[in-house]
Amino acid sequence: MILGPAGAGKTVLAHRLSACTGLPVIHLDRIFWRSGWQPAPRDEALAELESALAGDRWIADGNFLDAGDTRFARADTVIFLDLPRALCIWRVLWRRVRDRGRERPDLPALEGFDLPLLRWIWSYPRTEWPRVLALPNVRRLRSRHEVDEMIVRCA
Repeated sequence: MILGPAGAGKTVLAHRLSACTGLPVIHLDRIFWRSGWQPAPRDEALAELESALAGDRWIADGNFLDAGDTRFARADTVIFLDLPRALCIWRVLWRRVRDRGRERPDLPALEGFDLPLLRWIWSYPRTEWPRVLALPNVRRLRSRHEVDEMIVRCA
């Protein structure tokens, strides 16, 4: 499992770990959101997630801590990307410029940058940290250097 706010680098890390391990990546945003950022019906999303988790090994990219699924019980490692909020916001802004209206394969719709997203990134330490750190097998990475070290160790 890879957790963290938008812009922390969850998807990039998931793809890099997948490249060196051969494990498939499950993008939770594609499961829990539909076109236009409409929430997926909960029963459909949970069924799709449980189907994706049916394999013995996988890398799941995304949060959705209240989903009520089995991934945390099944994950041998939870990687928590605890990078500075300003960096996360900068990355989201940069993606907005870089992608210029192109869809990303890990998202169900064009990524926007709106006030609710900004608030969520900024409040992540207050609202999500306690829940994430209470999960079993959490490995907290606090810098780009620590993330790079994990990738190097994988290779």
